[in-house]
Amino acid sequence: MGKSLIEIAKAVIQTEADSVLLLKDRIDQKFDEICHLIRLCKGKVILVGMGKSGHIAKKIASTLASTGTPSFYLHPGEAGHGDLGMINSNDVVIMISYSGESDEIISLLPGIKRIHTPIISMTGNINSTLAMASEFHLDVSVNKEACPNNLAPTSSTTAALVMGDAIAVSLMSVNSFTSEDFAMSHPSGTLGRRLLTLVSSIMKEGLDIPIVSKETLLIDSLLVMTKKSLGMVLIAEDEKLIGIFTDGDLRRAIEANVNFQKLSIQEVMTKNCKSIEPHETALIAMQLMENNSLNSLPVVDSENRIVGAINMHTLIQAKLF
Repeated sequence: MGKSLIEIAKAVIQTEADSVLLLKDRIDQKFDEICHLIRLCKGKVILVGMGKSGHIAKKIASTLASTGTPSFYLHPGEAGHGDLGMINSNDVVIMISYSGESDEIISLLPGIKRIHTPIISMTGNINSTLAMASEFHLDVSVNKEACPNNLAPTSSTTAALVMGDAIAVSLMSVNSFTSEDFAMSHPSGTLGRRLLTLVSSIMKEGLDIPIVSKETLLIDSLLVMTKKSLGMVLIAEDEKLIGIFTDGDLRRAIEANVNFQKLSIQEVMTKNCKSIEPHETALIAMQLMENNSLNSLPVVDSENRIVGAINMHTLIQAKLF
């Protein structure tokens, strides 16, 4: 009886993992020089690959572009019919071909050489035509493919992808690429929205803020809290924040059997409550709320005047989760 599907899957993962680990010993001074070449590139980094290597080239180009290195993928077939004009001497070309002998790739070499654009290649054959024609070569050879026939690109494409990730992440470090920079290139993603959205753009303000004075009776404050539907009421003195009363405080008040008819809000409010300024990002607000187990957060200016309010529902509405 043959191997089970579970055994086959585990063997595939192990084979590919072993192939990736082989790359560690190939990272040397040449890799450092490649990263500096790309970093100093005044144009674009252009990825070229055919077939499965083309898919890997597309992914590497996308990763580079989203992490601060302007990049795009160029199909070698289209390049041979006019799109080679997208490349100029200020660019850097990364060509991926496991054999290093792909006809579509090799046919582009004379044109690229003619305009003096540096070529970085990734192949599994250091003696291949592509490897020999490149200014820099990265060895992504593997001992065997995960395919049982040792034919379908599996381990080899994984190795090339990981080498591309190594370049991209190394460049991120050298360029001090921050999470804020990442957000700028991902404005439609959740992380991008969290980092780019300011509290001022999502907070409730004006008449929508549940504010009462410290002398207001608790029972009347509850009416304001219910009407504004933010799960809180803010207590102000001379427009400045002095406390907050939330749904959680209400539950505790009920458990303590407080006299709702006679108590003023200042007698049951939470003093020295957390707050945030409107120029902070939604991510900072979310972290503040999560770290302190808060569902509601007042927004104040630099002089502690109440200018807005947000809660977890506000963040959800802004699609920050």
